[in-house]
Amino acid sequence: MKTSLIKVRTAFGVTEQQLTDKSVEITGRKGTGKSSVLDAIRYGLTNRSDRDYIVKQGADEAEIIIETDTGIRIDRKRKASMDTSQLGLKENGLNVPRPQTFLDDIITPLQLNPVEFISKPISEQNRIILNLIDYKWDMQTIQEWFGEIPKGVDWHQNILSVLNQIQAENGVYYLTRQQINSEKLFKRKAAEDIGLSIPDNFNAEKWEAYDTGAKYQELEKIRRENANIEKSKAYKASYDDKLRGIQADRDIAVAAAKQEIANEREGLLRTIERLKAEIQAAQDKLGNLESKQNDKIAVADSEYKAAKAELDANVGIASQYADRTVTDTSALQAEINTAEAMKKHLNEYRRMVRMQQEVDDLQEKSDALTEKIELARKLPGQILKEAKIPVEGLTVEKGIPLVHGLPLSNLSDGEKLDLCVDVAISNPKGLQIILIDGAERLDDNSRAALYAKCKAKGLQFIATRTTNDDELKVTEL
Repeated sequence: MKTSLIKVRTAFGVTEQQLTDKSVEITGRKGTGKSSVLDAIRYGLTNRSDRDYIVKQGADEAEIIIETDTGIRIDRKRKASMDTSQLGLKENGLNVPRPQTFLDDIITPLQLNPVEFISKPISEQNRIILNLIDYKWDMQTIQEWFGEIPKGVDWHQNILSVLNQIQAENGVYYLTRQQINSEKLFKRKAAEDIGLSIPDNFNAEKWEAYDTGAKYQELEKIRRENANIEKSKAYKASYDDKLRGIQADRDIAVAAAKQEIANEREGLLRTIERLKAEIQAAQDKLGNLESKQNDKIAVADSEYKAAKAELDANVGIASQYADRTVTDTSALQAEINTAEAMKKHLNEYRRMVRMQQEVDDLQEKSDALTEKIELARKLPGQILKEAKIPVEGLTVEKGIPLVHGLPLSNLSDGEKLDLCVDVAISNPKGLQIILIDGAERLDDNSRAALYAKCKAKGLQFIATRTTNDDELKVTEL
C-alpha cells in the first residue's frame, strides 16, 4: 500500500502543500516549512505531535488528507478552537470502524521518524525495536504462564521487556528467591546445630510417651517394699534377744517376789518371837502368804505370755517379708534417669523438626520461583518462533534485541536506517512509506545509499534536507 496523494493545508508552518505518489526530497533553509510537512503527515496518521500548535497561525482549521492506491482516504481536521481532531477514514467510499486503530496497524514509529530513532539512547532504541515484535498477549496470558501476576513489573512494556524484567536479577522473583535461599540456609544451619546436641538415634515418640510420673510411683512402691523386707529381716533376727529380755523380766519379777516374801517371813518370825500374843494372827497371815506369792507369779507369767504373743505376732508379719528377696531398683532408676535426660532434648528436637520442615517449605518456594525465572528466560525463544518478526535476523538475548547477532549499539547510523527501511517494508499490508527528517545529517554516500535502498525495496520516502535555498523546494527522486 502506497500513498497516491498527500495534501496539507494550514497545518504547522505549511500554508498548502500537495505531494503525489513519488518519493521526494524537500529542501530549503531552516524555517521554510520542510519539517512541518513531515509533522503534518505524522499528525494525520497518528493524531500525535510534539508541537503545541497544530493549526497554522492566523488560520481557523488545519487539514491533512492522505489517499492510498488501495482506496483508503484519510481526512484529519483540527480546529484552532478545539483540543481534539476530527478523523474521517474511508476505504473505497465506506467508513472504516475504529479508524485510529486501523491506522496504528499500518504504520510503525520507525517509518515516521527514523532519523530521530538513531539519535535516541540505545535503551530507547531497544525498546522501540522490541515493540515492533507482533505478539498478541494480555494479563490472562501472564496468569496462565506464571499462575499469577508477578509484582514489580511495568506492564506498559512489550512482552519481551516484560519477561526480561520478570527474570532479571533485580526483579521481584530473583530477589525473593535470594531472600528465601538465605533464610533456608540459615534455618538449615540452625537445625544442624540443634541436631549436634541431640543423641544419635533419638526416638522422640518413645521419650515423649514415656510416663516418668508412673515410673517414679513404681520405683517408690518397690523401695517401700524393700524397706519393709529389710526391716522385717532385722526384726526377725532380734527375736531371741527380745525373748530373753522378756524371760529376764519374768525371772526378776519372780526373784523379787521370793526375796520380798523371804524378808517378810523373817520379819514375821522375829515378830512371833517378840509378839507371841500376835502369833495366831501372824500364823493366819502366814498361811495366806503362799497364795499371795502364787498370785504375783501368775501375774508375771501372764505379762510374759502377753508380751511373747505380741512378739510372735510381729515376727509373723515380719516373716512375710523376711523370706522375700529385695528387688534391685538400679535398672529402673537408670531407665528413669535416661528418660529424664532424653525428655530434656524434646523441645530442641521439636524445634529442629519444625526448622527442617520450614527448610523444605522454603525449598519448594525457591524451586517454584526458579521455575518461573527459567520460564521467563525460555519464553522469548518461543515467542520469537510464534511472533511476527519485522526484521530479518532479529533475535533477543537477555531482553536485548540483536540484529544478525549484534546489539544496536554495534550498528552504524547507516545500518540503523537500513533497519528502519526493513521495518517499513516488513508489513505487506502496511503503508509502504518512510519519512526521513534531516537527511543532511548523513554524508552524501550514506544518503544516496539509503535512497537507493528505498527505491530498490519499492518503498516510497519523503525526505527533508537543509540547504541554502531560500524557498522550499520539492524534488521527485
